[in-house]
Amino acid sequence: MLTIHAGLIALAGVLSLTGKSLVLSIPSPPANGFWIGPLFIHAYGMMYAVGIIVSVLIIRHRWQAMGGDPSLVEQLAPPIFIAGVIGARIYFDVTTPAVMPHTWWGPFAVWDGGLGIWGGVALALVVGIWLLRRRGIPVGPFMDAVAPGLLVAQAIGRIGNYFNQELFGKPTSLPWGLQIAPQFRPAGFAQYATFQPTFLYELIFDLAWAGILILLGRTGRVRAPGLFALYVAGYSAFRVFEESLRIDYSQYFFGLRLNFFVAGGMTLVGLAWFAYIQLHGRAGSPALVAEEVETEAAS
Repeated sequence: MLTIHAGLIALAGVLSLTGKSLVLSIPSPPANGFWIGPLFIHAYGMMYAVGIIVSVLIIRHRWQAMGGDPSLVEQLAPPIFIAGVIGARIYFDVTTPAVMPHTWWGPFAVWDGGLGIWGGVALALVVGIWLLRRRGIPVGPFMDAVAPGLLVAQAIGRIGNYFNQELFGKPTSLPWGLQIAPQFRPAGFAQYATFQPTFLYELIFDLAWAGILILLGRTGRVRAPGLFALYVAGYSAFRVFEESLRIDYSQYFFGLRLNFFVAGGMTLVGLAWFAYIQLHGRAGSPALVAEEVETEAAS
């Protein structure tokens, strides 16, 4: 646990004196996990577990404020989480097979990183909608309750990317550049020491966008599931920027990363979805959720 603590402290940045120049940078972590007896705990997996727990608490609070049964969140969280991990790993394996460990367990090695967010959200969404409809729960409001919590989970999960020394961008001399150990630097970049901390950019954006969605929801003007549509559009738009900085392995088309095109496409989908919802959707309120649950249960 001391290793994790040291790494989190280091993440805040350090001052190192080189000759006469003062260089501010984010150091790389000393390890990507810690031992508890014979068991090695991967920081990547631990951060995602923490993210899920925090996300469930946020969603539970939001769903209860909408008039829903908070226990529903705990009931749905395990199957939706499992679906999300499976979908995210399938997306990663399909789109980046070259970086998958070449062993029988390679396709399942989530502890080494490698989760594609769009695959995870897609499969989790399908499973979640199916489960909600089986219970007669209004899908749109629940999706809006989920959106900010999902962003917070993603933000916490990005700390795991830091410990794995992944999800960084082009070389930089900026004072918040991220130090990457030589063995983790991509081919052709061995001579550089500090890189754009894209994991940190995304962490900050995720938290900021979650806050904005919560504020928009409080206005009562966004029709469900408009907040979830804005989650898709906003996060994907940020990923367009992020993909322009990243230098880790990816499939390329017309000189651009595959996920650049996926992010651009999902941005348009999210915006079109949001516009459709606002034009044709049903205005919502906390009381409306309870009314819809009662109506659907009675029918």
